[in-house]
Amino acid sequence: MKYLIPGILLLAATTIAGCNNMEQSATQTPVTTAGTIPAPAPLRINILNVYPHDNESYTQGLLVYKGQLYESTGGQAESNKWKSWVGKTDLKTGKHLSRAMLDKAYFGEGVTILGDKLYQLTWTSNIGFIYDPVTLRRTGEFPLKTEGWGITNDSTSLIVSDGTSNLYYLNPADFSTRKILGVSDNNGPVNNLNELEFINGYIYANRWQTNYILKIDPSNGQVVGMADLSNLLKQYNRPDFNENIYNNGDAVLNGIAYDPDTKKVYITGKLWPVMFETTIE
Repeated sequence: MKYLIPGILLLAATTIAGCNNMEQSATQTPVTTAGTIPAPAPLRINILNVYPHDNESYTQGLLVYKGQLYESTGGQAESNKWKSWVGKTDLKTGKHLSRAMLDKAYFGEGVTILGDKLYQLTWTSNIGFIYDPVTLRRTGEFPLKTEGWGITNDSTSLIVSDGTSNLYYLNPADFSTRKILGVSDNNGPVNNLNELEFINGYIYANRWQTNYILKIDPSNGQVVGMADLSNLLKQYNRPDFNENIYNNGDAVLNGIAYDPDTKKVYITGKLWPVMFETTIE
């Protein structure tokens, strides 16, 4: 689910147990943590700069590759008024440098780059698209057995979220499922895992419809850290960016991009007019 259906409250969204949309074989049982685990440690977000972001970009995926910011967005007439595309964005101005538009039949989702190929998910079409990251020319497509929400990679596997508490490790050679990682914290399974980023051996995830960024240990699926960005909007309150407009409805926190060269982490949200340059401790 990538847009807010009226009448569904956050409480309901966060208490529904994650379900697995994929038919699992005996060898694809989700890897989960067992027993009592500690509560996630608080993560500190240090704001270094605030840059413009297109407030008509319904952000679904964000990444930095060779110094270039890439973004993917979601939109479809039957769901919302926004457009689905993947493209390059100028970090400091928020202006689009080049974009590849999706056919109106597809609702765009997360994006990652592995092996000089750009992979973009779609929401419910059970398909993803492959592009040349330089030219944004589409070079192929791949199957999805679940909904597509967020995607990242660990240099070996594509890691996909589908809105449940599961993360799916896909072989980029044939898109078979290598393993399913169940994500849990001290309260149990953690669902609504959305946009993903792999940073220094950990998976960072936006939890949809919350102000939280989670830090997940890929060895066991345990949430070992959590950043609460609830005060972010209040801290940077201004006429075009305030809590009465943003972080409500569709315009929620969603977008994490890590630049391995500068060690900076970029954070934004769907339809947000700003992009935050940060470090995470």
